[in-house]
Amino acid sequence: MVNPVTGERELGWVTPSQEIALGEQHYSPSQQMQGGAYRTDPDLTRYVDGVGRRIAAKSSVKLPYEFVVLNNSVPNAWALPGGKIAINRGLLLELGNEAELAAVLGHEVVHAAARHGAQAMERGLLLQGAMLAAAIGASGSDYAGLALGAGQVGAALITTKYGRDAEREADFYGTRWMKLAGYDPAAAVTLQETFVRLSKSRRSDWLSGLFSSHPPSEERVANNRALVAEIGAGGDLGESRFRSATAQLRAAKPAYDAMDAGRKALADGDLASAERKAQAALDMEPNEARFHGFRGDVRLQQKKYADAITNYDRAMARDDSYFAYPLGRGLARLQSGERNAAKVDLERSVALLPTAPAYEALGRIAEGNGDLERALAYYEAAGKSDGAEGLAARSRYLALDLPRNPDRYLQTRVVAVEGKPRLQVVNAAGANLTDVRIAVRLEWADGRIEDLTRRLSALPAGQSALINLPDRGALRSGQSQAVEAKVGQ
Repeated sequence: MVNPVTGERELGWVTPSQEIALGEQHYSPSQQMQGGAYRTDPDLTRYVDGVGRRIAAKSSVKLPYEFVVLNNSVPNAWALPGGKIAINRGLLLELGNEAELAAVLGHEVVHAAARHGAQAMERGLLLQGAMLAAAIGASGSDYAGLALGAGQVGAALITTKYGRDAEREADFYGTRWMKLAGYDPAAAVTLQETFVRLSKSRRSDWLSGLFSSHPPSEERVANNRALVAEIGAGGDLGESRFRSATAQLRAAKPAYDAMDAGRKALADGDLASAERKAQAALDMEPNEARFHGFRGDVRLQQKKYADAITNYDRAMARDDSYFAYPLGRGLARLQSGERNAAKVDLERSVALLPTAPAYEALGRIAEGNGDLERALAYYEAAGKSDGAEGLAARSRYLALDLPRNPDRYLQTRVVAVEGKPRLQVVNAAGANLTDVRIAVRLEWADGRIEDLTRRLSALPAGQSALINLPDRGALRSGQSQAVEAKVGQ
């Protein structure tokens, strides 16, 4: 197919309609993974959306563009296929005027319009497994490695590192389009100069945010400078509009800094410091749902479940669209014995973003209700995560399924060792097993059939055992099947 921006021929396994569908499917989960929409100041999102649409109107590719501000302190911006674009509040605080914002959004518009995400999919360049979990964590998500399904696919798309050609194209066309939209393209130069300066300072939030997927360089500065010399500087900077639109955000920065410090303390197990930081953030900005939710997270870790539920109630009263609040409240309610209410919250959370903690907790609820089939389904979903909840879910799945289907986890067969029949048993369950019982049927050459039972008191994970069988002459055939086993310690 022909690239709609560059006019060059390229692979085209992902069609334009598929790109649009991908963006629409993964936009919401991707936002959830990165902090959710910034709802404290709706006017700010409307302002950013207006700037984005002003640029997109000059794009050579017509897509259903959308622009959102995310409640995330890491300086970052990303684009999904089909024109779904996000910018973190942390990046807005680093910009100096509306034209620099236009340069950022124009760059992301090109990534979507020029199919850079689709190209990464076609070339198999999306991150997977542990690399993906690390990238999600670095981008400011508190749920790295815990999202499942659509959340994982969206995370792979937005954390993909574009190559030099893609970054060059995004700079080149994005700068031209912002010029066509009436902005001063010189802002694209000052923006890259700022990025290069910040990259040299080795600020960890920049290195883990925008720079991880959009690395700055002196080459990009030089290219932008040459392009501006060609197309001419001059135009709208929009500094006063930008300062006015971001005034509330800038005033609230100390409160978000307090929360970020508190989250680090919570991750380090310093609950007292985390609680103080949560209170400090709330004292400065009592209407921010995120701060109430964070205090709920602290209370949950402190095992103060009633207080945690109150905090999550307050968060959801201010923003009922972010998955972490019903997740936290559901976990607190489950610990408090409110099983039915917990189930409602956890299902609500999963509808916004499927996560291992929610599925694992739903599995426990279903198991407690005697609904083993549903419990197994939840544990299977949670078990796809490599985190602690995934490990717990896999363990419970095995404990429930092993008594019903021992032959799924124990490989048995009758073999000949030095001419004598033996029963070989292999533990493929991934856990230590005890009280293993195997049914054996032997058919001897003279036509006799013998049914036996053999037992093992213990068989460690990944280990095998050979068990003696009767030696009654020539053996015509032998069959075996695991019929009973228990999960050991």
